[in-house]
Amino acid sequence: MATFDARKPRTGTITVGGPAAPARKAASVAAAPRTSMQVGEAKRAAKKAQAVKVKITAKDLAIFTRQFSVMIEAGLPLVQSLEILAGQQASPGFSNVLSGVRSSVESGATLANALREYPRVFDPLFTNMVEAGEAGGILDAIFQRLSGYIEKAVKLKSAVKSALIYPTSVMVIATGVIFLLLWKVVPIFANLFAGMGVEMPLPTRIVIGLSHFVGSFAWLMVLGVGIFVYLLKRYYRTPQGRLAIDALILKIPVLGNVMRKISVARFTRTLGTLLSSGVPMLEAMNITAYTSGNAVVENAILRVRKAVETGRTVVDPLRECGVFPNMVVQMVGVGEHTGGLDNMLGKIADFYEEEVDVAVADLLAAMEPMIIVFLGLVVGGIVISMYLPLFSLIGKLAG
Repeated sequence: MATFDARKPRTGTITVGGPAAPARKAASVAAAPRTSMQVGEAKRAAKKAQAVKVKITAKDLAIFTRQFSVMIEAGLPLVQSLEILAGQQASPGFSNVLSGVRSSVESGATLANALREYPRVFDPLFTNMVEAGEAGGILDAIFQRLSGYIEKAVKLKSAVKSALIYPTSVMVIATGVIFLLLWKVVPIFANLFAGMGVEMPLPTRIVIGLSHFVGSFAWLMVLGVGIFVYLLKRYYRTPQGRLAIDALILKIPVLGNVMRKISVARFTRTLGTLLSSGVPMLEAMNITAYTSGNAVVENAILRVRKAVETGRTVVDPLRECGVFPNMVVQMVGVGEHTGGLDNMLGKIADFYEEEVDVAVADLLAAMEPMIIVFLGLVVGGIVISMYLPLFSLIGKLAG
């Protein structure tokens, strides 16, 4: 009886279920993970491409930076903090952004470079400050400064909106009411006067003429306004148009003063925050210029930056540009001489933010009676002009 030796290799034919089948099975199993990995990478790439286009509000960004600073200060790792914050976001887009940042940090990228992959969410000011915080080991303090800066920027932006929304909305409503009176109400009186054969005075004839014009060319007027707004937006997108319109805004008697104070507050707050975070002067001025929100201020800051690049101080070119108030120039000069420019810029920003609040309140208080007087003159003038023929008719009948 022959015995079987397991140490000897088997010879002969290979069956279907022999070694070749496990080899093919192993190859198919090895190929399957690669396919699923490719699918997962494609999904992550598509998710990241979608997240790059996300636009986050300043309020959401301020809340994120405040929470992130608390987590870092408590000693939580970056990846864990980003994972927690991504899961807490109400906005799916922002959650995808933070998940993408976490993935990049896990892959070995710095936090600043990971944030730079989403420029619509994290602007150069944000990423440069984070980079300075990573280099100096003060990331928690940097995020605290960022959250304070963004919160004050949101407050400043709301002040601008409150200065513009109220008069704009009132004027739009008043224009609609006047248009409706001329389009629908005045023709009724005109037909009544024509049927009665009443002699109409000059104000009534003017209003009826305007009513006929509005009734005949209403569509043309709406189309003209739409074309004008479209062309104005196109013109503002050009460098020359933006500079011309921003310069014109600064020259408006009351509103221009408010906008100038807002620009000064934004400039000093941004530059002071960047300098206190360790960002170099030239890079800080470059970022400040492109976040100023006004083309005139932007060009002035870029000229100052060019002068500083040649070795000059900040205060002399700042005075030469003629855009900033004399008090700002003097305080910047004091900050340069004492070596506390960042602290001085913060104090200037605090002062001008309070000035903006007062100026906005004064502007709204001054515009309310002006708007009431305007509405009274226009709407009251239309109504009185329609009643003048009736007064004349009643006088004749009484005589």
